[in-house]
Amino acid sequence: MLGNQSSCALFMGSWVRDETYPEYQYSCPMIDPQFNCQMYGRPDTDYLKYRWQPVNCQIPRFNGADFLMRMRGKSVMFVGDSLGRNQWQSLICMISSGLPSLSPTQFFRGDPLSTFKFLEYGVTVSFYRAPYLVDIDSVQGKRVLRLGEIRGNANAWRGVDLLSFNTGHWWSHKGSLQGPSEWNAGGMTTSRSCYGETMPMTGGTSGGYPGTYPDQMKVVQEVLTSMNNPPFLLDITLLSAMRKDAHPSIYNGDLTPGQRANPDNSADCSHWCLPGLPDTWNQLFYAALFLH
Repeated sequence: MLGNQSSCALFMGSWVRDETYPEYQYSCPMIDPQFNCQMYGRPDTDYLKYRWQPVNCQIPRFNGADFLMRMRGKSVMFVGDSLGRNQWQSLICMISSGLPSLSPTQFFRGDPLSTFKFLEYGVTVSFYRAPYLVDIDSVQGKRVLRLGEIRGNANAWRGVDLLSFNTGHWWSHKGSLQGPSEWNAGGMTTSRSCYGETMPMTGGTSGGYPGTYPDQMKVVQEVLTSMNNPPFLLDITLLSAMRKDAHPSIYNGDLTPGQRANPDNSADCSHWCLPGLPDTWNQLFYAALFLH
């Protein structure tokens, strides 16, 4: 990392074009059809050619072999919803692209737990599906969120060396599958579809959040400041909100031809294409973990 590591503001910056990206190709077998935009007909590729540039430092490119050597004999687990699965698949593709094709691996896909092992290094990278993180009980035939309980889910990650939690459903469950509605540079827009978007928002993070500062961010900051041993916040919300171009939209293998013909109702504007934005999340994950 170039620049003063202690003062590097990883999450403040802008998106810059870089023709050396992406880090891997859509042929990576880990990518779900839901995220594989190129395989399912997305005609443009400009969205693949952007990297995140912090305002006051340079972050290193992701190095899969280096990640495995540093994590040798250890385990990584992503816990959360389908956005966590988005990031988990991205990380496996990024690591794999830097290894010899004959490097031995082992994969188990299950629900709620899926696991990928890099056998030569003894590194396990898993995804545990827990959409709301907290436990869910059945009370009188209804599913009830137990906001103060996490012990049931926690059994799955006891002994894991590195945990990453995502909270996507707590941001979007009040509405349909749509991202930030304030996507034009001037503020609010009436369109809620990401269909046809091919460029990121310009101006960088200096302009602050598009539209209203999310209430969820206020809660996150308040809770973290009150904790004696706070976790590291991989604060990718704002830099992701700028990437209106990076969603699967209608280029989603789970959609029928009829749904693809109706983007206003069917476009997926909450998940992200792979390769794509989650690769940046993992580059920042790598920088924060080992180099920051």
